[in-house]
This record gives sequence, structure tokens and C-alpha cells, in this order.
Amino acid sequence: MATTLFTQNIIACIWDFDKTLIPEYMQSPLFRRYGVDEATFWNETNNLVGHYKKRGYHLSPEIAYLNHLLTYVLAGKMPKLSNKILRECGAEIKFYPGLPDFFRVAQGYVTEKEAYRKHDIRLEHYIVSTGLAEMVRGSAIAPFVDNIWGCEFVENPLQPGFLQQPDFGLDAEALIAQIGLVIDNTTKTRALFEINKGTNKNPAIDVNASVAPEDRRVPFQNMIYIADGPSDVPSFSVTKKGGGKAYGVYNPARADEFAQNDRLRAAGRIDHYGPADYRADSSTAQWLRLHIHSICDRIVADRESAVAARAAKPPRHLNLTPEEEAAARAAAEAAKAPKQQSFL
Repeated sequence: MATTLFTQNIIACIWDFDKTLIPEYMQSPLFRRYGVDEATFWNETNNLVGHYKKRGYHLSPEIAYLNHLLTYVLAGKMPKLSNKILRECGAEIKFYPGLPDFFRVAQGYVTEKEAYRKHDIRLEHYIVSTGLAEMVRGSAIAPFVDNIWGCEFVENPLQPGFLQQPDFGLDAEALIAQIGLVIDNTTKTRALFEINKGTNKNPAIDVNASVAPEDRRVPFQNMIYIADGPSDVPSFSVTKKGGGKAYGVYNPARADEFAQNDRLRAAGRIDHYGPADYRADSSTAQWLRLHIHSICDRIVADRESAVAARAAKPPRHLNLTPEEEAAARAAAEAAKAPKQQSFL
């Protein structure tokens, strides 16, 4: 008998990272560890595309900073940089007020009403970032996150002929040497579809496969995408087009970030915006709670409506009261009595 793939009782909060959950770039602890001037690094990165173009090379802006990190490693500016060190630096990341506790608190929103618990509604958190996945994995928020999409490095690349050689032990010193995965502002939308279709939970489902709306694990209308600015417009758009919610955050100390979010809302890119403050009494926490409850209410209504539509009522015995039986007999006798013809 055919059945749907998923019960669609999952709500997904999908988060950008830098300037959304933290006030600085996540790489800051890494630069401090190696004594690298952060402003110089980013200035160099921003000028790489133009300088390489003058030399006849075409460089993708999305991988420029990853390449430059590798160049710093090769040049001895970040000696022995490994994924282990990236995770250690991730532990030093400082979050906005209310985090990471808000992630745990938000998961409790979907159990606040009996109807939500009856339908086993659950909330999952996902991080989709152009930053470094290993640093996020080492951060204080990692235990509350269901999945992380971010850029990744490969350590000790396989050498020519590796297919003909037996497996080697991993005793060699682990150093990052190649780019393994790039997440940019456009490919972030791929992560949204992986969450939508359930690819991240069931690898048998290809993200490019045609999956009927009723078979998708997390419908877009069950998603809230939270980020800080224009670079997330593609993800905002995909989420809103599918019926989900888009929420912008800004650093309360930055008037320019407030104005930027106001422009995004005026242009219809986001549904609302608020300060990057996740304490219970903040407007951001209250807005998210309100709309998580709204999604819960719709899930409950949809599921109960489906039950009512698909489950026929069983036959039952009719136990009439004496008065009802007498009325029924009287009606039957009246139906048998001859009727007088009237010419009025």
C-alpha cells in the first residue's frame, strides 16, 4: 500500500551564522591565535579577484578567502593549521545575548500546547553558512543544531596512485591542504532544498529528484529563515516563495544595519526584522515564538482536517428514547392514512 515518505510534522529554523548569531566574523579567533591582522587579511581577500584578473586569471569570489587561508598556511603565517585547530578556535566564538540557550528554549515552543504534543510536532535548527563548518562544530551552539552546512577543508590529500595502494594509517600530521566544500550565498539555497526533501536525513533521496509536495520532509511553509542582510536574499526568496517566513536581524549598535533590514522589509524580501538579541523578552525571541506557534497551529489543523476527510464514520446502533419511538410510529401511521384531495 502506498504511503507518504514523511509525516511533515517538523518545523525548521534555518540560521545564517556570521552577524546573525555572532557579532563578528567566526574566523576572528583563528586570526587571534596566529597573530594575523584581521583587517589586512580581509582587505587582501577583497582585492584578490581584481589582482588575479590583471594577471589573466579568473577567480571565483566565493572561494577567494578559502584560497587565501591556504596561502597563509603555505606561507607559514598559519603553520600546522588543521581541522582540529579550527574546532578549538570555534570554542572561542562569542554569541549574541540569549545564545545558545535560545535554541533549546525554542525547541520547547512546540510542546507548549497539548495539541502540539498530540501530533508530535518537533523543531530542528540548521546552520547554513559561508563560514567554516569545523569552527561551527567546535562552537557552543553545535549541540543544539541538527545539521551544519559550511565550507570545509581536506587534510592530507590522497596522492596519485592511491587506488592501487593499500589503505594507510592516519598517523601523518593532519594539515589542511585543499578545499573540500564551498557554500556561497547562492548554493545556500541547495541546503534549503536538502532540508525540504529530507536528503539530509535519507541519502537515498537525491536533492535533484522530483519529490511530490506531500512527500517532502519539511515543507517550505514549515520553515523560518533567519539572517542578517542582502547576501541572504536568495535564501529569503526561496523560503518566502514556498510559503515560509523570512526574518532579518541587525546589531543593535549599528544604525546602518537597522536601515538595511528596513529596506529589505520595504522591498518585500523579509517578513519582519529585529535586533540580534535572543533573550526571552526581546522582540526577536517573541516574534519567533509567535510564528513557530502559528506554524504549529496550521500543522494541527491540516492533520486533523486530513483525518476528518479520510476516515469515514463507522455505522452505529440507533437507540431511540420512548418519546422518539412514539413520534416515529405516529409519523409512519400518518403516512399510511388516505389523503383528502383539495381544490383550494
